[in-house]
Amino acid sequence: MRQSLEELIELHQKSLYAAAFSVCRNIDDANDAVQDTFIQYYTSKKQFHDGEHLKAWLLRVAINRAKDISGSFWKRNRISIEDCTNELPFENREEHALFEEVMKLPEKYREVIHLYYYEDLSAKEIARILRITEGSVKMRLSRGRSFLRDVLKEEES
Repeated sequence: MRQSLEELIELHQKSLYAAAFSVCRNIDDANDAVQDTFIQYYTSKKQFHDGEHLKAWLLRVAINRAKDISGSFWKRNRISIEDCTNELPFENREEHALFEEVMKLPEKYREVIHLYYYEDLSAKEIARILRITEGSVKMRLSRGRSFLRDVLKEEES
């Protein structure tokens, strides 16, 4: 199964951007990762079983590309997360505060939290995308939730 690039961009650009942003925490880097993902799809001859297989592949490529970008020399020269979150639209203050706390999590927890809650993927799908075991996904979700719970309790006090 192959879809046109235009259809893919329409269907997946926002979710790929959100996944990439959760890794690199930089607007420009996330956009670069998404663009590189679509270029890789366009130049690839890979066939996909169905739409879920294609989406999982796109997410894996976007996350891996975001990790590559984050590990580069330019990582040291990017703007802070606070500057970025001020540019993103949120429905309310609580949503903005929660997003900021999620973005402060260590990368391995931030990735699974994002994919589970924002992309609505199952633990099995996340395991396939990140190439880790389903048990590891569940453990990271549990620990990520625990970190968030602790931080949010401290803020309420």
